Amino acid sequence: MNRICQLFGIQYPVIQGGMVWCSGWRLASAVSNAGGLGLIGAGSMHPEVLREHIRKCQSTTDKPFGVNVPLMYPEIDALMNILVEEGVKIVFTSAGNPKTWTGFLKGHGIKVAHVVSSSKFAVKCEQAGVDAIVAEGFEAGGHNGREETTTLCLIPAVRRATTLPLIAAGGIGTGNAMLATFALGAEGVQIGTRFALTEESSAHENFKQLCLNLNEGDTKLLLKKLSPTRLVKGEFTTAVEEAEARGASAEEMKELLGKGRSKKGIFEGNLQEGELEIGQVASLFREMQTVSEVMKEIMEDFRKGMEKIQLAL
Repeated sequence: MNRICQLFGIQYPVIQGGMVWCSGWRLASAVSNAGGLGLIGAGSMHPEVLREHIRKCQSTTDKPFGVNVPLMYPEIDALMNILVEEGVKIVFTSAGNPKTWTGFLKGHGIKVAHVVSSSKFAVKCEQAGVDAIVAEGFEAGGHNGREETTTLCLIPAVRRATTLPLIAAGGIGTGNAMLATFALGAEGVQIGTRFALTEESSAHENFKQLCLNLNEGDTKLLLKKLSPTRLVKGEFTTAVEEAEARGASAEEMKELLGKGRSKKGIFEGNLQEGELEIGQVASLFREMQTVSEVMKEIMEDFRKGMEKIQLAL
């Protein structure tokens, strides 16, 4: 049996990325009900808002779901206690040292996966005692690793470095891409962009429609002095590029970024002033679908792809 399915108790080895302003209870429960693993994105929620989303998810699915927690979250202690109090069974952590909270979570019977951008950090994850690793290439939307390693290079490197169950992420939005990562040693995939653009995503319609009309090259990795972030090109990214070109300091970049800019763009739909985070793979998609349609299409393409490869041998 597939180790990712076994570990999380799911039908398909497809995990929905826990994305800020996109991954509320509605999206997470839809993915779980469709046979994957839905994740609530805690990064854009105050602790009590997260509690509400967990309870709503519990009331709308009887299937496993989890919560994604960026470890740099400012109220991390309160958030971790809520996860335990509300009986969350699966937590994906990112943007921080897995040693800090893995022991606490596992001590409460919670399965832990951690997101990495290099094989060096994958080894540290294994040492920290995580149950699975998400290896994310820099094609991904939002915050990325400084290494800028592509998914097709990262997966075999991480597979060589660890024996833990391995989930591929970054630039994966189709069954064929899923199949490619499996050939390189992955046992599951984490998909963000494609699920961010579904009907159940909590992202604003303006943001979804913009991303469904992107072409190749319409995103760029910026903000490298702060935290490398893949953004849709536009007014805000032009200002960022100009600041970076003149050698602006990290403090100047923080001031330019300001507060709440990703909420303004992704959740409120302000396409001029917002920080619009999306992955490169967005350019492959043109129509908004339901989560159920997306999951069905991914798994059908995955199976057809396997059949084609077998026929070609």
